[in-house]
Amino acid sequence: MGALFLSHTAHAVNWQEGMKVGNPNIAAAGSIAFGPEGILFIADAKSAAVHAIATGDTTTPHGQASVKIEGINLKLAALLGTSADEILIQDVAVNPASHKVYLSVSRGRGPKAIPVLAKVDHAGNISVLDFNNVSFSSAVLPDAPPDAEVGEGRRQSNPRQESITDIAFLEDRVLVAGLANEEFTSSTLRGIPFPFKTISAGTSVEIYHGAHGRFETRSPVRTFVPFHIGTEPHLLAAYTCTPLVQFPLKSIEPGAKIIGKTIAELGNRNRPLDMIVYEKDGEDYLLMANSSRGIMKISTKNIENFEKIEERVEGGGIKGLPYETIENWTGVDQLDQLDDDHAVLLVRAENGALNLESRPLP
Repeated sequence: MGALFLSHTAHAVNWQEGMKVGNPNIAAAGSIAFGPEGILFIADAKSAAVHAIATGDTTTPHGQASVKIEGINLKLAALLGTSADEILIQDVAVNPASHKVYLSVSRGRGPKAIPVLAKVDHAGNISVLDFNNVSFSSAVLPDAPPDAEVGEGRRQSNPRQESITDIAFLEDRVLVAGLANEEFTSSTLRGIPFPFKTISAGTSVEIYHGAHGRFETRSPVRTFVPFHIGTEPHLLAAYTCTPLVQFPLKSIEPGAKIIGKTIAELGNRNRPLDMIVYEKDGEDYLLMANSSRGIMKISTKNIENFEKIEERVEGGGIKGLPYETIENWTGVDQLDQLDDDHAVLLVRAENGALNLESRPLP
């Protein structure tokens, strides 16, 4: 067992090497994550690219920041001159350099939606990032599935929309999950060195899905976190319906094919939405938001000793790593760690409004 592996490389690095000033021409804003020096990474599935933007937001906060904004979707709609039903908040991320909260937003629905990045300062003020004249660089995936619009009445969606399903930054790499255009689209992980230079093919991943009772290669990772198991960094990845799988980071190499170790089945008919890892009382936990199974607090105690799941888990049952449901955390769509003791949550209220608020970690 180990702590979240987020320390940056100790040697001197020019993190803005290769960046240019201009507009990154972001086509769609999905998952977001922060790296060093306030650099924000934006997943652009439509362009099959990851964009890095130097925000310049590196001022260390004084005192403990808290967050409480009711109806943030309504406020964003007013700020952007549209209605609340045209606002879709895709992700929430905390800048560790400033503890300010950033939101990835779509203004509008469908392929013509406009990507927006919003920032919430310590006073609760909301502003929109201007993409003009920013320092940026971009990494375009070389093996993304085609951008193929599918007509109405077809069950299959555009595979390009899942070219990137989640991202994270670790040490000197941007970690990316999604689908690649190999063998009728395959689930893929990749570690892209940063600053961006050569972008290589991804690693094809296979997992055993206990609820389905079979090995699978085409279902993408929905959310993941880097995590130390023993002395080795791993990725803990959650899939729809809901296997939790570990991958040694050293196995994620260009063009490789690997099989993950399924260490938990957390229930079918469920989609994991977001996940963080944190330490409390000397123990590490995963906190995972789900579409239909609430917030799971998953213990990682003795995680290295859990046997891999290789047999069907019948009847939507659970197996592997134990968890508890945080009963009073309902309606959570997204979350991130605000500081050592608090999380920031995007919460769907009973009236349909979205609230952004901080709460003590459970």
